[in-house]
Formats: sequence, C-alpha cells, structure tokens
Amino acid sequence: MEKKSKSYEMDMCSGPIFVKLMVFAIPLALSSMLQLLFNAADVVVVGRFAGSESLAAVGATSALISLLVNVFIGLSVGANVLAAQYFGAQKQKDLEETIHTSMVMAGVGGIVLLGAGVILAKPLLELMGTPDDVLPLAVLYMKIFFLGMPVNLIYNFGSALLRAVGDTKRPLYFLLFSGVINVLLNLFFVIALSMGVAGVALATVISQCVSAYMIIRCLMKADAAYSLDLKKLGIAGDKMRGIVRIGFPAGLQGAIFQVSNVLFQSSINSFGAVAIAGNTASQNIESIVYTAMGAINQTALSFISQNFGAKQYLRMKKVMIYCLVLTTVVGGILGNGAVFLGRGLLGIYSSDPQVIRYGMLRLGFMGTAFFFCGLMDCVAGGLRGMGYSVMPMIVSLTGACGFRVAWLYTAFAANRTLETLYFSYPLSWAITFGVHLVCYLAVSRKVKQRFRDAVG
Repeated sequence: MEKKSKSYEMDMCSGPIFVKLMVFAIPLALSSMLQLLFNAADVVVVGRFAGSESLAAVGATSALISLLVNVFIGLSVGANVLAAQYFGAQKQKDLEETIHTSMVMAGVGGIVLLGAGVILAKPLLELMGTPDDVLPLAVLYMKIFFLGMPVNLIYNFGSALLRAVGDTKRPLYFLLFSGVINVLLNLFFVIALSMGVAGVALATVISQCVSAYMIIRCLMKADAAYSLDLKKLGIAGDKMRGIVRIGFPAGLQGAIFQVSNVLFQSSINSFGAVAIAGNTASQNIESIVYTAMGAINQTALSFISQNFGAKQYLRMKKVMIYCLVLTTVVGGILGNGAVFLGRGLLGIYSSDPQVIRYGMLRLGFMGTAFFFCGLMDCVAGGLRGMGYSVMPMIVSLTGACGFRVAWLYTAFAANRTLETLYFSYPLSWAITFGVHLVCYLAVSRKVKQRFRDAVG
C-alpha cells in the first residue's frame, strides 16, 4: 500500500519542471473539464427535455450558488497551500494535522451551507429579480442542490489535499466514475420519470455522495503522512488559523466576485427568459475554457507552495513563467475556438434561434479575451502559494469586481444593452492582470531576499 500511495505523489521541488507541470496539470484539466461536461449534461438534458423555462431556472441559480459556496471553496485553497508547504518542507506531523483539520472544516462548512441554501433560496432569488415563470423551478433546484453541500465540500477539500502532494490522477478517476452515474441518473430522472429540474439536482447530489465516499476511502487507505484516520479528526488551532489566513481571503474574493455576478445576472434577467437561457448556455461553453486555464492556475499554486516550503526560489520563478505561457496558449486557442464553433456548440443546449443569438453575443466578448482572465488567476495563485492571500484579494476586488460594479451603474446605466454589459469583463481582466503582475514581482523579490537571509 505504501508503494501505491507514493506512486501518486509528486516531488515538485526537483527534476524537470515542464514535464512535471504537464503530468500534474493534464489530469487536473481533464477532471475540471469532465466535471463541466457532466454539469453541462444537466443543462442539456433540462434544455432538451424540460424546456427553456427549466433551462433558465438552472442558469438563474448559478451565480447565487457560487456566491454562497465560494468562501468555503476558498478555504480548500488554504488547505492545499498549507499542506503543500508542509509536504515540500517534509514536516510530516504538521501535514497530518492539516489533513484532519481540513476534513473537519469541510464537514462543518457543508452543514452550514446546507442550512443557508435551503433557507435563503427563495428570498435571494426574488431579490435577484428572477422572472415569475422561472422562480418556482429555480427555488426547487437550489434547495435540492444544497442538500449535497456536506459531501460536495468533503470532495473538494479531499481533492485539494491530494493535489498538495502531487496527486491529480485519483481525483480524475473518482470524478469520471461519479460523473457517469450523474449522467445516467439525469437521463432516468428527467426523461423516464419526468422530474425536470428536481431530477437534475437529485442526480447531482447522489453523484456527489459517491465521489465524496471515494475520496475519503482514498485518504484513509493511504500509507503516508496525509492518511486520514477518523479517530484523529479534530481541529489543530494553528493549522485552522493557517488555512483561514490563506483560504478566507481567496474565498471572500470569490464570494464578493459573485456579488458582482449576481448584480450582472439581475441585469441579464431584465432582458427575459430567452436572454437568460442564451447567457446560461454560453457560460457553460466558457466554463470549459475557464477550467482548462484554472488547471494551470491550480498547478502554479501547488508547485509554488511546495517549492516555497522547500525554499527553492529559482524553481518558483520558472514555474510561474511556464504557467503564464501555458495559460496564454490554452486560453487563446480554446477561447477563440469556442467563438468559431459557437453556433454549433450552443445548438447542443437549445434549438431556439434566439437563445443561440444571445449566446453568441456573450461568446464574442468573452472568448477572444479569456486568456487575460487566466493570466489574472495564475498570478494570484502564485501569490497565494507564497502565503500572500490578502494582496491578490484586494487587487482582484478592486480591479475586477469594483470596476464591474462601477461599470454597471455608469456605462451600463447610460446604455442598457447586453453589449455594454459584457464589454466590462475583458476590460477588467486586462487591468487586474497588470496590477497582479506588478505585485507578484515585488513579493517575489521580497521572498528571494528572505531565502537568502535564511541561508546566510
């Protein structure tokens, strides 16, 4: 068992950087894309077999779900960074305490989210201006979806901990298995039982239970410092503070970002159910591009975290350069490819020409400039890997979120068109990336000097 566990680990602090980056990033990218494809299957099944209103109901909840979930998903970033730093520094006791503290936080956070999602679903969706013909279905979908929050967070935290030690393969296998179950249940619940959005949400919850079970079993079977022992579950105060210090700003950033997205969703809602459906379909296509770049961001985070723990400054520098180049290439090719193939891809989600027209409108703005979003997140991930989490939060909230909200109440208020609304995204990405890069270079020099002082 020890050999098997170690075969999935990766020493990110020695050996060929580019090869290891690819070995780490490719399964992670495949995992993210599979997850999105399975989520897209929800949307396709609903759009094809339950109608545009059901499709709009699922889309109308996405920004709100992300708003409520992102703080806790951010904490999993903190768990990833802390565990990777201890793994790189070969501090096994600290790594063990981080694992058990993280899983307790995941379980508690999931229960909190379950309650919040069920109780707040209707009032928050009403506050967003969800159309009356969409609201009941959106509330039903959201309430069922949040029943799976405890297992959702357990899987996300468990995957983050495996990434910290270099393992991106087993989460891919787990996701593939549970995702197939999700698709089969979607088809059964929606087509055979005519359950509509309730069936899609229930299929998601069941598949999340499967993936959470598999990740827990994997951690419990590991013969290594990151093994999970249910008898040792508990909170180590210093590890919880470390996770919160790094993860909470990342989660808060994601949550506040979603506040701006909720405001934007409310503005899109004002254009009607067809515009919402087109926006939803486009978002699903964009998500494939975003998560491919996100895999590179996660790679930068984990590699820089391990090398930071091992005080390998030059490797950290090379990792960031490689990741920035990869993000530009992947984002540029996939983003522009999505625009080129847009009509055909949107046709998978809906046969309504108006839905496709609205979807193409959004894709045209997002796809061509998506690589800026990836660059922005990649540099922010590098800063978090070095333990600096508040700085990228402030920059992102000011440069992207703050800018967009200001745009909403100025440029969009003066010219209420979807074109005006969508243009704020690429503009904010480019500005925020530039500021992040300046901050990264400054912090990197500071870390280099600290490492030199420690050696000297």
